Amino acid sequence: MIAVRDNYHAFTPEEYFLWEEQQLEKYELIDSQVYAMGGGSVNHGRIAIRLTGLFDAHLGDRNCITGNSDVRINILGTNDYTYPNASVSCDDRDKITSQYITYPCLIVEVLSDRTEAYDRGQKFRRYRQNPMLIDYLLVSSTSIAVDLYQKNEAGDWLIFNYQAGDTIALKSIDLHFPIEQIYRGLNLTPAADSQE
Repeated sequence: MIAVRDNYHAFTPEEYFLWEEQQLEKYELIDSQVYAMGGGSVNHGRIAIRLTGLFDAHLGDRNCITGNSDVRINILGTNDYTYPNASVSCDDRDKITSQYITYPCLIVEVLSDRTEAYDRGQKFRRYRQNPMLIDYLLVSSTSIAVDLYQKNEAGDWLIFNYQAGDTIALKSIDLHFPIEQIYRGLNLTPAADSQE
């Protein structure tokens, strides 16, 4: 998904929540401005569904929230709200809010040509403000390629690049799975995602 400036009115979070309820599309709130969220390709949607299903099944009865692209994240310490493609929070503080979560330990963004620079740069800088975040997963929708930014015990972010044949290791929810599990049955030819 990509944020596109839609309106120049400065919104408070309360105005944003009320206003967005009346809209047909989803909008992010960044620096008091709303941005329409663009749609993704079929691969984009299928990958996001596979990941949320995988996380939810793995977590089972654990006291965690698995979020899809309809679950907002409040950027800690700000009035900014984003919609990642998937997220997981096991923090009790997120159980008392109904419109967003604030303390995810895992965030996933499925990449497209239009969103990749934003997801790797400015969006990740915002997400890193959350001390609970451990894993930030960036998933290609056009090739078998996943980048995992993972915070170590010292608080430094390490990057792991996964390709065909690799096993992805998510420290935040203690999950290991083959990368092919995300991509099974997808058409990854360039023409398949030309609309993204």
